[in-house]
Amino acid sequence: MPRNEESVATKLQRIAEKARSDPKCRFTSLFHLMNRELLWECFWQLKDARASGIDRVTKEQYAEHLMENLDALIGRLHRMAYVPQPVRRVYIPKPGSDRQRPLGIPVLEDKLVQAGLSKILEAICEEDFVEDSCGFRPGRSCDDALRVLGRTIERQGTQYVVEADIKAFCDNVDQDQLMGFLGHRVADKRVLRYIRRF
Repeated sequence: MPRNEESVATKLQRIAEKARSDPKCRFTSLFHLMNRELLWECFWQLKDARASGIDRVTKEQYAEHLMENLDALIGRLHRMAYVPQPVRRVYIPKPGSDRQRPLGIPVLEDKLVQAGLSKILEAICEEDFVEDSCGFRPGRSCDDALRVLGRTIERQGTQYVVEADIKAFCDNVDQDQLMGFLGHRVADKRVLRYIRRF
């Protein structure tokens, strides 16, 4: 993949450095990062042989005309003409239960756009999270969370541990409040508009 004079990775690193050094900074110009280089990288980071969305387009099929597909996607994104597709609903067994868990499978292009937006948001938000927060963060796992918990119990003499799970949290979270939180750091209206579309 040919690169511009400064790679997207370098730009994201500079954004992270700015977010770290200025916790009150609101980023107004981010959407230009949704370019061919970023989406090309996101495409190759998608796992092979994953289930396809409602359009049934697989990674292998999309790759047959990858650059043309990416250019068309970028054109729609920058014209604000890109509209996320409905997810395909499937049910998978829920571990330790006879029940099934619903799973939404987005179309491949939605996965690409989400991955690109995620990289941009991670550059900012990772600098704001507390060190011991492990949930759904890059390079962190349940094992890391258990290590943090063990260390806290050993060093701070904790007397109570509460395990809580908010049922269907992602289905019930207040979207306006979530967008308000994002707005504290992200002021690029195009980025916010696409997040709201998803």
